[in-house]
Amino acid sequence: MISPLAYVDPNAKIGKNVTIHPFAYIDNNVEIGDNCTIMPYASVLSGTRMGTNNTIYQGAIIGATPQDFKFKGDDTILKIGNNNTIREKVIINRGTNTTDCTIVGDGNFLLESVHLAHDTHLGNCCVLGNAAKTAGNCIVEDNVILGSGVIVKHGCRIGTWAFVKDGCRANKDVPPYIVAAHNPISYYGINATVLRKEDALTETVIDDIAKAYRQVYQCGSSLESALLRIKETISVGTEIKTIIDFLESSTKGVIGVTM
Repeated sequence: MISPLAYVDPNAKIGKNVTIHPFAYIDNNVEIGDNCTIMPYASVLSGTRMGTNNTIYQGAIIGATPQDFKFKGDDTILKIGNNNTIREKVIINRGTNTTDCTIVGDGNFLLESVHLAHDTHLGNCCVLGNAAKTAGNCIVEDNVILGSGVIVKHGCRIGTWAFVKDGCRANKDVPPYIVAAHNPISYYGINATVLRKEDALTETVIDDIAKAYRQVYQCGSSLESALLRIKETISVGTEIKTIIDFLESSTKGVIGVTM
């Protein structure tokens, strides 16, 4: 299943039933799990640890050297889980140093020309549109959708089930369960359509999420006051606790909110 026209370093660890097409490049210090497919002209570089059932399309560069002036040439790591689709010309950098690494979870779909910079952590079941890009040290939680051309600035966090619309520039944290739109980026409502389509949450929970964000975005008060009202007026189940914890732990600030 490995083309003689591909380059596979003799020290690379290749699992069972892996297909490596002509002109693919597999570097030293690489591990590729079972049932993966590496398309022509894709490169899997040193430090990559890949799970099972991943497909890497033409021109993708996986485990690229960090674009970070702090990088000093350490043997750093990129960890990729299982069942990911990584389309043409995607670039994923490995970590800057050995204290952290870049992580891609399970079941993600990265469209053409996506870029995940050093030490970014991408969760599970996310969709990143054409040319969506993160700077270094970002956190993108589970079930996030980043539209085409989205840019996530250094160190920002995108909460679970958030949908960031095409072309947005996320310069602060984007809370969970919301839709973010426009430039400057702002709150656009609850991600109710996706939540209902995926049967992720009940209507009661979706309604509680909407009530919580009305306190944050429509009452004209500080975030601290909004959090107090949420705790006093809404039953704090799992999802509301997720919102509260996200807002209270933000270090970059939250889009559309005066801290």
